[in-house]
Amino acid sequence: MAVVTISGGSGAPGATTTALALLLAWPLAEGRRVLLLECDPDGGAVLAGALEGRVDAGYGLRHLAVADRRGRLAETLWEQLVDLSPNGSGDRLLLPGLTDPAQAPGLAYTWEPLVTACQDLDANGCDVLVDLGRSGAHGPSAVLARRADAVLVTVRSTLRGLSSAKPRIAALSADLDAEGTGSDALGLVLVQEGPYAPTEVGRALGAPVVGLLPFEPRSARVLSDGGDSGDRRFVRSALMRSARSTADEIRLLAGRRRLRLRPGGPQTAPMPTAPATPAAAPTPPVPPIPVPLAGYAPRPPVPQVFAPQPFAPQPYAPQTPGAQSGPGQEVARASF
Repeated sequence: MAVVTISGGSGAPGATTTALALLLAWPLAEGRRVLLLECDPDGGAVLAGALEGRVDAGYGLRHLAVADRRGRLAETLWEQLVDLSPNGSGDRLLLPGLTDPAQAPGLAYTWEPLVTACQDLDANGCDVLVDLGRSGAHGPSAVLARRADAVLVTVRSTLRGLSSAKPRIAALSADLDAEGTGSDALGLVLVQEGPYAPTEVGRALGAPVVGLLPFEPRSARVLSDGGDSGDRRFVRSALMRSARSTADEIRLLAGRRRLRLRPGGPQTAPMPTAPATPAAAPTPPVPPIPVPLAGYAPRPPVPQVFAPQPFAPQPYAPQTPGAQSGPGQEVARASF
């Protein structure tokens, strides 16, 4: 139903923490999955942070460049996923990011095919979250934001956070208007650390606030540096409750934009014709059909996850005909 990018900026506003919170809180209808792709050109943070180095660093984004040149990008993407579902069900999956920023230039020609792969995933039962980090919304990887259904920027409500975010958001808004599908895709996720109200922030930055996250360092540290994400205090924390509400608002934003952009939508609908004669009653225009947010198209059965363990991230290895087992098939155990 949605392809959503999340970016940040200087001062560590919490883009990756927000992306992980959304991954764990994202509402899923029967048969749906949600994927988080860590596409920060400056390098990924989840393997060494939330997963505390307990998953093989051989998995991740860097393998997609070679796979794309061989025509196997979509297939390899599934092979590189790690299951973060609390019950090992394979419905909340992570593509780990780069282990070295020097690997980013090798992906210069892969970002565009990756966008197509994300759209194909979306059409086949997966919502896709893309963590662009500090700089991924600009440069070669900007195509991910330009063609997303929603483009989120994480901002802290402090003077320092707002000052550093303002020029970035202005540049991103202009780029979405010039090269993307419009700056109405842009939304702010506000971390409420400072004194400024959401209405003030939205007015100052020229973008609506679509999500409010409390400044809750203890819960956020589980997502940034590791901890027990199955602990009831974390699951019921204000941070995760707010992440669920934010996910709902993001889905509404994405649904409204799809309604606007689809052929025959509100922006392109023909004007009703005049009556044939003065005596004829005008025909009322047919309202557009709303994009469903709760129901989804059916998808193939869920591929089997290799040796699921409760609350343990594992390499996600869907079994396909003729597939061969790759390195790292051992179960990587962790408290996440």
